[in-house]
Amino acid sequence: MDFSLTSEQQALVDSVTRYCARDYDQMRRREGMTSIEGICRKQWAAFAELGWLGAGLDETRGGFGGSAVENALLMEQAGRALVMEPLISCAIVALQTLAALPPSAARDALISSIITGETLVTLAHSEMAARGDRSWCATTAQRIGGHWQLLGAKSLVLDAAAADKLIVTAMTDNGLALFLLDRDDGGVQRHDYRLLDNHRASDIVFSSTIVGEPLAVGQAAFDAVNAGLDHGLIGLCAEAVGIMDFAIYLTRDYLKTRQQFGTTLNNFQALQHRMADMLVEMELSRSILYAGLSVIDEDEGTRSKTMSAMKAIVSSAAIFVGRNAVQLHGGMGITEDCVVSHLYRRLYTISRLFGDEESHLHRMANA
Repeated sequence: MDFSLTSEQQALVDSVTRYCARDYDQMRRREGMTSIEGICRKQWAAFAELGWLGAGLDETRGGFGGSAVENALLMEQAGRALVMEPLISCAIVALQTLAALPPSAARDALISSIITGETLVTLAHSEMAARGDRSWCATTAQRIGGHWQLLGAKSLVLDAAAADKLIVTAMTDNGLALFLLDRDDGGVQRHDYRLLDNHRASDIVFSSTIVGEPLAVGQAAFDAVNAGLDHGLIGLCAEAVGIMDFAIYLTRDYLKTRQQFGTTLNNFQALQHRMADMLVEMELSRSILYAGLSVIDEDEGTRSKTMSAMKAIVSSAAIFVGRNAVQLHGGMGITEDCVVSHLYRRLYTISRLFGDEESHLHRMANA
């Protein structure tokens, strides 16, 4: 298998690397982190102008000719800078969910507005009782007269505080359906909160919320959600690889400068072995990420086992690398001013998003 990048892919990597180094330092990251929405709209507009938002979508669906590989390259570099903006929730999960739907004027217009940065969209599918089970959906939709009404609740909806529109899953008489509604529609009660890594999420309650016709119903809706979430897993795991790589780099440099007993810490064999174990976990994660990329375009039944194996392994590695990076930095590793503490918090959150290690091991066993 050829792992070398094309000229277009290398240009994307260079674009993200240069931009993050020049225009996304910790001070600018804090601007979005401390805002009400949890993101910086100016940064999002810049991402759209640079072509990042449509990089992972082929031209036939309105993108710039890329695939999940481009999304992985983007997220690996974005992970190093701990980008706060909703690349995972909007530019990957929501966009790929829409792209998997049957073509329609409404779908194509929404995809275009996402890629240009005009509209932020997030998928509201997770529920408290689901515990990582994608097939679980207790939210219901009933046709009453000439309209549909939603009733139920969603939990851990990423970036709902910033989203302009929500793609909501609900059960109908004909199976799962996808509904599009505005974030502030009547009957929508939203509770926003900050996650451990300072990203935003929301719990949303729908009380007889009136919505329009569904985007899709039945198997088409279920397949679209699965496709969107699997692309999200690719993005999350690629981001984790980038963060782990950066955490190892920072820890290595710290051990070269911190002295104890008259010598630098990098001379202690026990710490060398610890660093080697961290590197092994990171490279194992990168390898299983490649395995996930190799099956992302297969049918859901074929790809589910590999995707869950990928998420389980990366989740375990993320916790291991993050904890050891903090421990090797000592007490300063848990402070707000130390970048390693932010890296670990993001790694810990990634390990829990879209199903934790245990839930994906269970899904893999069932597959």
